[in-house]
Formats: sequence, C-alpha cells, structure tokens
Amino acid sequence: MNTSFQQIGVVGAGAMGQGIAQIATQAQAQVQVFDVIAGAAEKACAKVRAQWQQLQEKGRLTTEQVADYSRRLSHAEHLHDLQRCDLVIEAVVENLAVKKALFAQLEHLLTPQAVIASNTSSLSITALAAELQHPERFAGFHFFNPVPLMKVVEIVAGLATSDATCQALSQLAQAMGHQPVRAQDTPGFIVNHAGRGYGTEALRVVSEGIADFATVDRILKDQVGFKLGPFELLDLTALDVSHPVMVSIYHQYFEEPRYRPSVITAQRLAGGWLGRKTQQGFYSYIDGKAQIPAEAPAPQVATLPPVWVSSRAARRPELFQLLKDLGAQIETGSAPSPQALCLVAPLGFDITTCAIVERLDPARSVGIDMLMPDNATKRRVLATNPATRSDMRDAAHALFASDGKAVSVIQDSGGFVTQRVLAQIVNIASDICQQGICTPQDLDTAVTLGLGYPKGPLALGDSLGADNLLEVLFNLQTVYGDPRYRPSPWLRRRGALGLSLLHTSH
Repeated sequence: MNTSFQQIGVVGAGAMGQGIAQIATQAQAQVQVFDVIAGAAEKACAKVRAQWQQLQEKGRLTTEQVADYSRRLSHAEHLHDLQRCDLVIEAVVENLAVKKALFAQLEHLLTPQAVIASNTSSLSITALAAELQHPERFAGFHFFNPVPLMKVVEIVAGLATSDATCQALSQLAQAMGHQPVRAQDTPGFIVNHAGRGYGTEALRVVSEGIADFATVDRILKDQVGFKLGPFELLDLTALDVSHPVMVSIYHQYFEEPRYRPSVITAQRLAGGWLGRKTQQGFYSYIDGKAQIPAEAPAPQVATLPPVWVSSRAARRPELFQLLKDLGAQIETGSAPSPQALCLVAPLGFDITTCAIVERLDPARSVGIDMLMPDNATKRRVLATNPATRSDMRDAAHALFASDGKAVSVIQDSGGFVTQRVLAQIVNIASDICQQGICTPQDLDTAVTLGLGYPKGPLALGDSLGADNLLEVLFNLQTVYGDPRYRPSPWLRRRGALGLSLLHTSH
C-alpha cells in the first residue's frame, strides 16, 4: 500500500463510517470500526462484508479478495481498542462538542505520531482542533455519500495542520481509489460552498413567481444538462439536511448575500415536507416516484405575425438563422412594424427593461434566452413582461415549438432562469478561487465528482464566455439592486483580460 497508514480506526458506524471502512480496507489497511451504540460496529462490518459478497457475485471481486478484505476488517468493542491505529477517521454526529470530546479522548489514547481526521461537512477544522496538543496532526477528510461511489474526498487543513498530514491523507485517498482535493478551512469547504448557487438561485426564481418548481427543473436539465433539477435534488437530499446547511453557510459567512437562504425551504421544513423520505416535498411521491405535472402542449396559432429582432440581441446571427429555419417572416427594418412580434434576447436584463430602453411596444415584446447555443440545448425558454398580450405570447410559443423542440414560457425575469443560475454558480466558484480556498483545478474536479455537474464551474464559465457572464451579473445587479449579483474580482479581471477562469497568476 502506497500510504503510511497501516492500521486505521473508523469511529461512527453509520452509512459514512461503513463506506469509509470499506474503501480503507480495500486500500490494504487493517481497519477497526467503533461505535458508542452497542452492536452497531459489528452490524456495520457485517453490512460491508455483505457488500463485498455482492460485488463478488457480480464478478467485480474475486473470492480471494473478499476473504482478504474480510480478515482485515473488524469491529472494536471499546474506543481503547484503537490505540495502535496510526490514523483514526471520525464519522459521528455533526456536533462540535461531541466531536471535540472524542478527539480529546483519541489524542490521549493514540501514539504521538498518529493522525486524527474528521469527516465533518460543515464544522471548522480549526475549531475542532483548538484544544488538541498536536493540532498539526489533525485534518478534515470529507467524503461524500455513498462513499464507495463518490470518488472525491476533500482534505481540509486547519490553521495548524501540517502539510505532511495533508500529503499522507492525499496518498491514502489515492490508494482508496478516490481523487483528493485540497481545501482551506472555510465554511462548506469546496463542494458544499460551490453548490450554493444552484439551489438558492432556483429558489429565488420561484419566490419571484417567474416559474414553478417543475418548470425550473426542466429548464436546467434540458438547457444545461444537469442530471437532476434543483428541486429534484433538494427532495433527494431532504430539507432537514439541505436547509440547515444553507442557513449555516450563510451565517458563517456573516450574512454574505450570495448565500442567502429561502423562506420557501424554511416553511417546508417547518411543515415536514422534507422530500422523498416523507413522500412530500417539492413534488409528491407515490411508491418512490415523483408525481411531476405534465407540460401543457404548445398553443395552436392560425397565423403567425412577422418577427422583428432587437439589434442588441445576444447571438443575433444565430437567432436570425433559427427564425429562418422555423419559417418565420422576418422584418429587417430599424424599427418593428405595428403588427410585428418584437423579439429581444438580453443577457441579465428583464424583458420590461429591454422594451422601455429600446422603445418597443411592451404588449408585443417577448424575450428568448440565447446564452447557450440553440443546437446545444433541448429546450428553448421564452419570457413575457407584465404587458405582453396573450396572442403575442402564444405566437412566440407556437413559432419556437414548431420544429418539435420543447419550449418553456416564463414570467419576466432578469436573466431568465439559466442565465442567473449559471452566473451565480460561476461567480461563487470564482470567488472561492479569489479567496484562495483551493486551486481552480481542484475546484472543478471537486464539483464534477462531488455534485455531478456536466462541467466544472470554471470550465463552464470559459465555455459560455466570462464576458457574457459578467454582462449577466452586472445587468442582474441593475435590475434587482441586490449585492448578491456583484461579480467576483476573479471573474471580473479574467473576463476583462480575456483569460481562462482556470488561469492562476504567475
């Protein structure tokens, strides 16, 4: 084994502890599991052995491997039984006092060279280590559930953690078959911090009456390629887990507006609408299946009006080509005729602002989100303003659905849905790099492996153009007057200089 850790203890026999014990044993260590609940550690070891048996039956492990792993995994009756371990990984309840008391006991038991690591997802590593005699040998070692399948682990250094401790844990992570990423001790570390933009901005969209939960989920899955929409994801993780994390990170960052939680999740948590596990969340569940309302079909329109396109439209040549392909009658004058559907395609602005600034008839003005190339998405998104006539809304919907592509029509919003959610994801990721919490490469690796995003946030920002995202954020700030949309210096400077968001200064 290419690691200095031969004897590993795991304290806490829940799902995380079991998963950590499984991959630590598979990395050729002798592993002992302990839990304060009598019999829990023994049951955990039995579950891990059953998991290996299943893998053997599927042909993914040999009989010899299963026998070898089973010999090296055991349960400890007492905490004292872990005294020969050179590493103990804690995976107990997320409570500062409970963890600190455990670490004090462990430091007294273990040899002076032993390392103690915490699987905490939200507590400060510096605070956890504050009363230890050797805080340099203490670090965060944060896995994701289910541990064997989620192939990333955050290695978090507190103020006093030595580089040697982090290096040793990195080697162990690699021996476990996981990708280590290094993080400074800040709220949410990398993954839970970088994940703030997706759910909180989607909640913000719904709270403004722009679209319902199912529509927001459809847009972000079909336009961007997220595996789960934000509300499907919140239902899966459950609000009794997700909402407290939102609140915790917001307060730990001293009410930073980018992380502001939502009254929607607070109310649903209070009402016990937690998600899948309570059969009721943002969706209702029957036999574990979400009851998602069907989409209304595109309206039938007998005659389509001519279409005039704003000179300020994003991807204007692409939009003209799309209209031609759809058979639209296109007006090319400097101003629209009195019959025309006025089409705007802003970045960050709402349709109301575009109509007023460009002196268009608001009743005939409709917006289309062109941040993403049309051929790269499975859905088009249109937005009306409060004055848009229903016949113009229906005509735009019918036109853009005429080739069979799905269309969502939403209420007026700065940045539609996709623009504002993606801009927040990229902006928060940029600011993580600006704060020196991790390297840009580790950030993108952690997010793709830990959150399953189609691309890392910084690579996503590069593909969309940092200048486009800056325009979205500046204009969102203008529309909403909210400092949550202020661009990070990392994004602003790289956008201005034409540099990749993954670029680090020499």
